[in-house]
Amino acid sequence: MSGSSIRRYRLRHPALLGALVIGLSLPQIAAAAERPNPTARVAYTQAEAIGARPDRLPAAVRIPGDDAQAFRRLVDGAEAASDPWLVLSGGGENGAFAAGLLRGWSEAGTRPVFGIVTGVSTGAMIAPFAFIGSTGDEALRQSYTEISAADVFEFGGTTEALTDTWPLKRRIEKSVTVKLLKAVAVEHAKGRRLLIATNAVDGERPVLWDMGAIASAGGPKALDLFRAVILASAAVPGVFPPVMIDAVATDGKRFQEMHDDGGTTAPYYLAPEAILLDPSAAPLPTHRVYLVVNNTITPDFQMASRTTLSVLGRSMSAAIKAQTRASLALSRAFAQRTGLDLQVALIDGRFTQTTAAPFDQTYMKALFTHGEALGRAGTAFGGEAARKTLPPVSLSSVGEARPSGQNLARR
Repeated sequence: MSGSSIRRYRLRHPALLGALVIGLSLPQIAAAAERPNPTARVAYTQAEAIGARPDRLPAAVRIPGDDAQAFRRLVDGAEAASDPWLVLSGGGENGAFAAGLLRGWSEAGTRPVFGIVTGVSTGAMIAPFAFIGSTGDEALRQSYTEISAADVFEFGGTTEALTDTWPLKRRIEKSVTVKLLKAVAVEHAKGRRLLIATNAVDGERPVLWDMGAIASAGGPKALDLFRAVILASAAVPGVFPPVMIDAVATDGKRFQEMHDDGGTTAPYYLAPEAILLDPSAAPLPTHRVYLVVNNTITPDFQMASRTTLSVLGRSMSAAIKAQTRASLALSRAFAQRTGLDLQVALIDGRFTQTTAAPFDQTYMKALFTHGEALGRAGTAFGGEAARKTLPPVSLSSVGEARPSGQNLARR
């Protein structure tokens, strides 16, 4: 990939890493294609999948992420769900933005105690540390300013993806400790909820994991599952290998589910799509949601060369930005209908640094510092630049929204 084709590389979701990885790993693709599949999966049916639970853990530690009734029961049963929520999107190394923002917010002394925290992809790796409060800030700083691509993946090594993420798995094992799970369990007992989304590859449905319930279960299986869910939520399809999770059907049959990137179905998780689309949907238990988009959503002109790699990279960038804009429009329309104060922070024109490589420390440190400054100054959410960047609400496709006369992000 030429310098001109990757000089705006920062403008992407982790899936865009695929465009770069494909070019760098062409020799490994051929080698991987020659390797036999080392494992055969135990076949299972949709009916068995519906009633299955994670091995040695209760079924209640997760729900189908698209089940509106199950979602309502989960959040309505959380005593602290009326407190502000924090929603963290995907974005690869751009997660440095949220990590810095949270630290600056803590330094300002204005950071809320969030009743619900949700995370997708890189947001899933941030969410547990955001959930436990400012004590998690230093771990986030280290994770997003002191790593390189070698700490995340290596080329080849699997039949399921272009790379092997054993380095990332090892980092998760070091940072997600028994001590962290105990801290999460303490907050869970206060009625707060930590929710992480993955994509069930076989069922083509999002899965929402109640990480506090997993942490509260305790034991080696809980720790293993907690780590596996985080790794799975960040597993970009085709680029990073999916994660296999041991499951047990109601009749005792054992099999493995395949999970990957939670950002496959949506760039962030606020609520099931059925709730967001329903013109008569009841409001969420909270009155305010802070949404951190670890990406930018504005088009970026750049001539593509007549190569597969260049065309793929530009097309993926456009698709991901379009998905994020659509999700933001849907969320804003829901917020206007239900009176929700939706505060949005994203990487906008106030940050101009670029990078030509994935997980570039210099770039991540700059983005972390930028987010930290915004968090400390209280200008991350609803700033002028952010308001100009947010897409307009399309009422024709998402149901009627009440005219508000004011920008909710500024309320």
